[in-house]
Amino acid sequence: MTAIPLALLVALPFIGTVLAAVLPTRSRTLLAAFAGLIAAVVALILLTAFPMVRGGGVIRETIAWMPSIGLDLAFRMDGFAWMFAVMISVIGVLVCLYARYYMSPEDPAARFYAMLLAFMGAMLGVVLSGNLLQLVVFWELTSLASFLLIGYWFHRTDAQRGARMALIVTGAGGLCLLGGVVLLAHITGSYQLDVVLESAATIKAHPWYPATLVLIAIGALTKSAQFPFHFWLPRAMAAPTPVSAYLHSATMVKAGVFVLARFWPVLSGTDWWFWLIGGAGGFTLLLGAYLAMFQNDLKRLLAYSTISHLGLITLLLGLNSPLAAVAAVFHIMNHATFKASLFMAAGIVDHETGTRDIRRLNGLIRAMPRTGTLALVATAAMAGVPLLNGFLSKEMFFSETVFLSASPVIEGTLPVLATVASLFAVVYSLRFGYDIFFGPPSTDLPRTPEEPPRWMRMPVFFLVLACVVVGVAPTFAIGKVLSAAALPVVGGDLPAYSLALWHGFNLPLVMSLVAIVGGSVGYVWLRAMQARGRLELPPLISRWNGRELFESMLLAVTRGARDVLGVVSTRRLQPQLFMVIATAVVLAMFAARGFSLAWGDRPRVPASNAFVVLWIVGMVCAVGAAATAKYHRLVAITLMGGAGLVTCLTFAWFSAPDLALTQIVVEVVTTTLFLLGLRWLPMRMPKPGQAVPLRDRVRRARDLLLAIIVGGGLAMLSFAFLTRPAPQSISPFFLANALPGGGGTNVVNVMLVDFRAFDTLGEITVLGAVALTVYALLRRFRPPAESIAQPDQQRAVPEEKATDLLKPRRADEFARGYLLVPSVIARLLLPVALVVAAHYFLRGHNEPGGGFVAGLIVAIALLMQYIVSGTRWVETRTHVRPARWIALGLLIGAVTGMGSVLLGYPFLTTHTAHVTLPLLGEVHLPTAAFFDLAVLGVVVGSTLLILTALAHQSIRQQAPAPHPLESNPLKPEKP
Repeated sequence: MTAIPLALLVALPFIGTVLAAVLPTRSRTLLAAFAGLIAAVVALILLTAFPMVRGGGVIRETIAWMPSIGLDLAFRMDGFAWMFAVMISVIGVLVCLYARYYMSPEDPAARFYAMLLAFMGAMLGVVLSGNLLQLVVFWELTSLASFLLIGYWFHRTDAQRGARMALIVTGAGGLCLLGGVVLLAHITGSYQLDVVLESAATIKAHPWYPATLVLIAIGALTKSAQFPFHFWLPRAMAAPTPVSAYLHSATMVKAGVFVLARFWPVLSGTDWWFWLIGGAGGFTLLLGAYLAMFQNDLKRLLAYSTISHLGLITLLLGLNSPLAAVAAVFHIMNHATFKASLFMAAGIVDHETGTRDIRRLNGLIRAMPRTGTLALVATAAMAGVPLLNGFLSKEMFFSETVFLSASPVIEGTLPVLATVASLFAVVYSLRFGYDIFFGPPSTDLPRTPEEPPRWMRMPVFFLVLACVVVGVAPTFAIGKVLSAAALPVVGGDLPAYSLALWHGFNLPLVMSLVAIVGGSVGYVWLRAMQARGRLELPPLISRWNGRELFESMLLAVTRGARDVLGVVSTRRLQPQLFMVIATAVVLAMFAARGFSLAWGDRPRVPASNAFVVLWIVGMVCAVGAAATAKYHRLVAITLMGGAGLVTCLTFAWFSAPDLALTQIVVEVVTTTLFLLGLRWLPMRMPKPGQAVPLRDRVRRARDLLLAIIVGGGLAMLSFAFLTRPAPQSISPFFLANALPGGGGTNVVNVMLVDFRAFDTLGEITVLGAVALTVYALLRRFRPPAESIAQPDQQRAVPEEKATDLLKPRRADEFARGYLLVPSVIARLLLPVALVVAAHYFLRGHNEPGGGFVAGLIVAIALLMQYIVSGTRWVETRTHVRPARWIALGLLIGAVTGMGSVLLGYPFLTTHTAHVTLPLLGEVHLPTAAFFDLAVLGVVVGSTLLILTALAHQSIRQQAPAPHPLESNPLKPEKP
């Protein structure tokens, strides 16, 4: 079935991310409405799809990506994925509304909602992926998006550390998940989820099953904060409360249990699964509930309770029981509703009182009666009080522990563990509910508490209403949804289960009563002990700190890496290059062992005297550049330009005009780059009569020997290849298909913008990233005074009147005085250069040229203005904005590729339209021209950004020398 556009559902939040990023950053209402509208559209489309996934229905959608190697974008939605997607989108709508009133007017709302939508899209990608590799990609995107959201308040140290810890732990788990997915594909022969889900017997019987299970389990347990990876979630509470309500209760931390449930039909049913998954879940259930009782911060209490409830879900999935799997699915939904509402209630308390410290909060029910009532109902659902949804899933859990058929030890231990964990849950629920809303009102709060705005409270109301409706009428409210969601997890017929409110007096009911009564008694005892100043830290395990252990391990790894780097590397460039080249030579010789180097019998081309003379000139230039590079750098750069020109003529000689054009413009740009960087190098002049030390002579001889080996070896290897026919050459394919398949006769350009367009998109993306990185590194660089001093000719004052000499002058005014003629010529040549660039761009698909060459010509023309007129003069008269060129180029490239996808073709497939225009006749308009335009934009922007960033150093203010007692190398300077 393909009635629902699954790819569009995943793409909508990402499109919203791009649009939200360009909206006014302080328009909280507009941004909240925009983000909420996107989430609501996704939710409405999903709700209409429920009839298609009931009874085991599956909606599939495949988009051709690389059909030749069988790699496609595959989306798949069954009842379980539908339930998760609805949960993601509906709670996303509520969080967007809640965040509108929670976030401060000073917070950059555009950045917040852009990242929130990106996370929503990544989570939808995880649950709707029909390809395992695609699932892993979206999985890692959730880690990246959560890293940005946790560190949203990046000025806070706790946010920085929490974001880094979450990224390292979940990112490492993602790598393990990737390993498990690769093994699954190796076992089943496919990355398609449908194939994997039909291969249960094959997977469990394979020798690699234990390794596959362990790797997938690590990925899932890290994401869902299960023991021993539970420590990162409480530290993530430094994020804004809307982030905690969305990511850390309802969506991201559920991704781990989603994967366990997704693979339950093919991985469960073995002792490996029971002990690994069930053991981790049981230990986490008890540990999280135990630690939650002693927390004094509202969000940390909820974080540890989330860890405990996720442990409950993991334990249910680990019991190898279909009925337990149904209970796990049921509790996933219930936990999302009451925990998201509790996080929002905690945020309201913090927002209105200025603190989250339970020890300072009392009697808030008088000042906030509506919020307090909603929070108390949600707290009761978390504690498992009857007539609320938490009670129903807890009863199913108790039933499973009581009626589980296993060894006597397991049969006796599990009911006790379940009861004790529920008792702890009652204790921390009472701490959250009773401690802050009852008792005498607090008098030392930072703010006077009052009810929040009505619409800030509405998301909590809707979630609490769901808790009550499901708790009172479960069959009516959620019966059909639960059966549709649980059926794909079980993988067969659903077991018999009942959502009735009353099952008579039985052992699960007794366990609930024991947990409620025992929890109430335990709460009274704990409160009395804390009033006496005792039990501030959890007894027995207070010395074990997961955060400290993690940071100690991270510090040890960092120190070890630094020590190894100190042994095998150096800060000096020359030894680094020597080691890199020497290692490459050793590896090449190792790879070539057993092969003899022999010349081929291909007919030789007669030598040309002109060509020999040309290359003699090139070799003289190259040797001269190497010989003069130490003390005469400008001469060396000039000779390098001569060698580059010889290379350009060689390309033209061998009928490669595209390469010749590219070489000549690249040569101009790199020469300019060398000239800009030349002034930052220290002056090195030889002292007359000074002898060269023996150590330096040995080093130079060693470097010369390595250069001769590498250069001679590559020359012989090239000659050996050129003197024999190339086996299985791919050139005939491109020559034959360039025109009929790509719509152009310039084979090189057709390869770049059609056959290898995806590679080209990646290359220009890397080019743009490099340019932005260079700019970011240079924007805080302050050159020394001697480097920014103007040359003598720029400091010379022309003959003027005595009164004019008293006027202040800028350096660029003097520069125009001695470069007046070149500046005029450069300005006259600018429009000519732009016309030449347009000519090469428009002819590039059929004749030598293209977007890369045209982009470099435009960049050179603009750079000439900087060179002859000065940086200030140019930038006061023109606004080039290189970063926007990069962004616009990448956007055009991506939109061009997606256009072919929307038409049902693989990404970046070229289409050519033939149009007859007046006077011009027939004109063919290939979509590759738009992609070539993207290349042009990125090339212009990257080239200008890098070179102008270097040029700007000449007008930067010198950095002041810091006081010896106040210097801080880690503190960034203000630009």
